Amino acid sequence: MVATLAAPLITSLEEYALAAQQSGEPAVPATATAKVTIATGAIGNVKISRLICGGNLISGYAHSRDLIYSSTLLRHYFTDEKIMETWSLSEQHGINTMILNPSDTRAMAIYEKYRERGGRIQYLAQIGPDDGDLKTPVQQAQKAGAVGIFLLGNMGDDWVRNGHVKRVGELIAIIKDTGLISGVAGHELRTVRTVEEAGIAPDFYMKTLHSDNYWSKRRPDQMKEVIDNYAADNYWCLDPEETIRYMATIKRPWIAYKVLAAGAIHPRAGFRHAFENGADFAAVGVFDFQIAQDAAIINEVLQNTEKRKRAWLA
Repeated sequence: MVATLAAPLITSLEEYALAAQQSGEPAVPATATAKVTIATGAIGNVKISRLICGGNLISGYAHSRDLIYSSTLLRHYFTDEKIMETWSLSEQHGINTMILNPSDTRAMAIYEKYRERGGRIQYLAQIGPDDGDLKTPVQQAQKAGAVGIFLLGNMGDDWVRNGHVKRVGELIAIIKDTGLISGVAGHELRTVRTVEEAGIAPDFYMKTLHSDNYWSKRRPDQMKEVIDNYAADNYWCLDPEETIRYMATIKRPWIAYKVLAAGAIHPRAGFRHAFENGADFAAVGVFDFQIAQDAAIINEVLQNTEKRKRAWLA
């Protein structure tokens, strides 16, 4: 009776997990602690795990909505040793690829130390070059051991929005000259569409995708402010259904990101939505304590994608 009375008051995943623990029901799948091997795909000649470890949390960047301390909290939590522990756990659970920004000197120094200790995880470099110097960031990423390089989403959106798609093409050509795989990221679907229509041929795209369930949790009187704020910086996927329809026509591998809406969507729902709707990979920021569960869930999802219509392109 107590559980019945309390149930209507549970409004968050955290509260659900606490209630489950108090009732004796396991809040985390039993398989989450087992070491697993995540399925892989290939972009060009690079073998990549379907789950990719994002780099924002490690670098101290947080989409914190209206919280003002999140980035500071991350920088305190992710000490050098904690970052290497996170990478090690990722490898143990079958994640062989992560994302790093070569301009983040601290992260790159930690990565070099990690490799010296025997770490093997590879990385895709996200770069945001200056308008007048496209080559230097590419050369830095290549020298720092990246297996691929892609244009940062914010910059991809900005260049396309301001009519500089030719610059995107120049950057992709420079990356391809290195022999590394090349990509373009964007929060706006317009970015992918414009690059395709321009005849530019990156090896992969990164495009945001999550269900609109995140938005539905907000009250109608909050929606205008939310849309205005997020439309301005394009952090989220404001066009999920249009994204799904358009990406179904694209014959290049697709790495989906923001699939969990910065922790607002449960991994089981977010991963299933991404892979059933055409993503070939999912890039997700993870804490060390989330890796085992995420790996178990993504394996579960990948074994049951019968609703997927888009062919696997990697």
